[in-house]
Amino acid sequence: MKRIGVIGVGEIGQAIVTGLYGGTDESPEVFLSPRGARTAAELSERHEGVRVCADNQEVVDRSEVVIIALRPSGRHEALAGLKVDGDKVVINAMSGVGNDDLRRTLATDAALVRAIPLPAIRERRSVTVTYPSHPTVDSLFERLGGVLPVADEAAFNVFSALTGTLTAHYSYLATLTSWAIGHGLASDDADGYVRSLFRGVGRALSDQTRSLHQLAADHETPKGNNERIRTTWFDSANSEALNKALDELLTDLDEEPRNSGQR
Repeated sequence: MKRIGVIGVGEIGQAIVTGLYGGTDESPEVFLSPRGARTAAELSERHEGVRVCADNQEVVDRSEVVIIALRPSGRHEALAGLKVDGDKVVINAMSGVGNDDLRRTLATDAALVRAIPLPAIRERRSVTVTYPSHPTVDSLFERLGGVLPVADEAAFNVFSALTGTLTAHYSYLATLTSWAIGHGLASDDADGYVRSLFRGVGRALSDQTRSLHQLAADHETPKGNNERIRTTWFDSANSEALNKALDELLTDLDEEPRNSGQR
């Protein structure tokens, strides 16, 4: 795989390109769409072998693998009239857009693979879920931090729902910081400490010899501060509310591939 095209150079598209050029192995040629012109130009200036194309058709024509990382709402306009030959491999990185819908839009026999690349892919530290498994696609994401092919779209949607919890985590940390500032801490001190505190938690997650429940137990003592917050704030009602929100999101994700052909 020597030529990769990216249509839609937003946060995820940028992260993929950065990851491809962040290792010691040989980097492929990368062809970027003119969408997100400023980011595309910056990537082209930063990395030799990255080129900005005149339009999306040029991206497709020059590439062996085409990654579509558009916002779902703008996909029809951006992909209208695009010709994709059957020997290409297309990676569908658009949230909530099923492969059947994308195949109708592109009118192609090319291999289509859904993927959930995350921003941490820029540092080659994020596992990417794919469906269906495809050797070329799985090899690409393996070098970018790891790949997790799943057996069916139902499983893919469960992983997609889990991904929907990311910003809630950031908002949780922001709430902790605001609480500390409200109790007299300097803004920089509160922000820096919360970041440091949970950066350490992130490192602990790399220890896969301990389950998540075990990690929680290892970080608290009976009747200690951590146990108190866990049992009084993250109680059964809170847990049930989170499960309910995830169930509702999963229901919508399961329905979207069937309804996405309706414009």
